[in-house]
Amino acid sequence: MTRPEVPAEARDYERMMGMVTGYWVTQIVRAAAMFHLAGHLEAGTNTPEEIAEAESTDPDATRRLLRTCASLGLMTSDDGVHYTGTSLLRTLHKDAPNSLHHFAVSQSAPGHWLPWGRFPEAVRTGDHQVRAAHGDATVFDYFAGHHEEASFFTESMTNLSVAAAADVAAVLDTRGVGLALDLGGASGHVVRAMMKADPELRGGVLDLPHVVPAAAEAARAEGLAERFTVVGGDFFEEVPAADLYVLKYILHDWDDDSCVRILKNCRASLVDGGRVVVVDHLVGGTGEPGLAPLMDMNMLGMTGGREREMSEFDALFTAAGLRRVKVSTAGAFAVIEAVPAV
Repeated sequence: MTRPEVPAEARDYERMMGMVTGYWVTQIVRAAAMFHLAGHLEAGTNTPEEIAEAESTDPDATRRLLRTCASLGLMTSDDGVHYTGTSLLRTLHKDAPNSLHHFAVSQSAPGHWLPWGRFPEAVRTGDHQVRAAHGDATVFDYFAGHHEEASFFTESMTNLSVAAAADVAAVLDTRGVGLALDLGGASGHVVRAMMKADPELRGGVLDLPHVVPAAAEAARAEGLAERFTVVGGDFFEEVPAADLYVLKYILHDWDDDSCVRILKNCRASLVDGGRVVVVDHLVGGTGEPGLAPLMDMNMLGMTGGREREMSEFDALFTAAGLRRVKVSTAGAFAVIEAVPAV
């Protein structure tokens, strides 16, 4: 029997209902991450009562949570009592190679959640809403007073960097590069991946003084210490001389004037024959689906930064005395290479 075609109006209604209630799913996923459902199910703790006991949660509420997670494809159950996690749920496991555990918690926590609740005001004014929601100048100032939430955010950025590092290293030609510096690179996942791919490459991280010790320790743990250096500093002030600068997930945090300032500092210190590499999301044509336009809205509400189209990146390069020479794709990111314009 042929199933009757669903009217377009009904499909649109259902799709819009999914959009309107999307924040419900966000908080369900947050709870699944916070209560370690992926880990429990993998370890055989697979009933609502067992999980409730392990996590000190209400048994009936836990049963209802698991039932809803099953409806979202996060788990399955043959009897409504014993549950099995799916590959989708495994992305919320803290130890999964492609883990989004910390990202799920940090993005749905008050630091991001409350400014997003004021998103129409961000559109009305063009200003981020962290100050209005929290009284802090930036989300990083907010994190300075909320250490647990800050740790989840830091770990989430680490997760994203780990996932992208190998892809970025694979598309970058580092032959003849003496020193590659990961600017604002935290523990330096990207440059360390580049060093593993090129045994001759020397690498390093420039970041705030309290951040760089973690990069030095990570390099030691991977046997890269002899080729690795760390510099405590501020890329808005100056950057050390290098053959290659990597700016991963940096420019999208800042407005155009701030980005040009960073890029000018790179241009001023770049060794002859060197390159600046920007790793960011690239906004495509109008109506093109993907993460980039959504992340652009996140930047609007949270930082005052933006995701950019290629023409907008080119304008930044031109203002900083650079010109684009190559664009590659690394997972969800564009890897944009620029050299001095003259």
